[in-house]
Amino acid sequence: MDAKTQKSELTRAAIVGAGLDLAAAEGLEAITLQAVADRVGLSKSGVFSRVGSREALQIAVIEEFGRRFIADVFVPSMQFPKGLPRLNEIMRRWIVRTRDVEATQGCIFTAGAFELDDKDGPLRDFLLDEVTRWRAALRRTVLQAVEQGHLVPDTEPEQLVAEMYSLAMGLLHDTRFLRDARAAERAQRTWARLLKTYLP
Repeated sequence: MDAKTQKSELTRAAIVGAGLDLAAAEGLEAITLQAVADRVGLSKSGVFSRVGSREALQIAVIEEFGRRFIADVFVPSMQFPKGLPRLNEIMRRWIVRTRDVEATQGCIFTAGAFELDDKDGPLRDFLLDEVTRWRAALRRTVLQAVEQGHLVPDTEPEQLVAEMYSLAMGLLHDTRFLRDARAAERAQRTWARLLKTYLP
């Protein structure tokens, strides 16, 4: 990568990072080319030349949030054996990330879902695709745990995934809104209790 290309990539990363900060503080709808330009010290046209339209920037922000989330939660968990060890690690890392990252920066998957739930369009569709992919990855992990004999044969993957998601959303609420310092500890205990109902 030559110096010019490298600088362009770093500038684009700074733009998307500024968009992430803005979305965390004010929501996806707060992201505008001008608002991000002001944050990174570029002109509005300078931002446009690197990321495109406002909608393209919003999508890039969602994509980057998803990339970071998967890198923190899912990718390291793949080092664990298929089945319950992997499922447990995913949930543990999800709880830790919510406590350490989303507690202060917010969760674009969750906040964006509420923000865009009744706003049809490409932005909602893209966020839906990201969340759907994450839930599909969880479903595959649950199915692997069933196949390994770690969970009861009649486990409904969609049900367990919905319960995992509900647990994470409850943790986010208690961590951010209630500012409960023990929310993550309670979430881990809740997960352990829930998991017992699926064990053979």
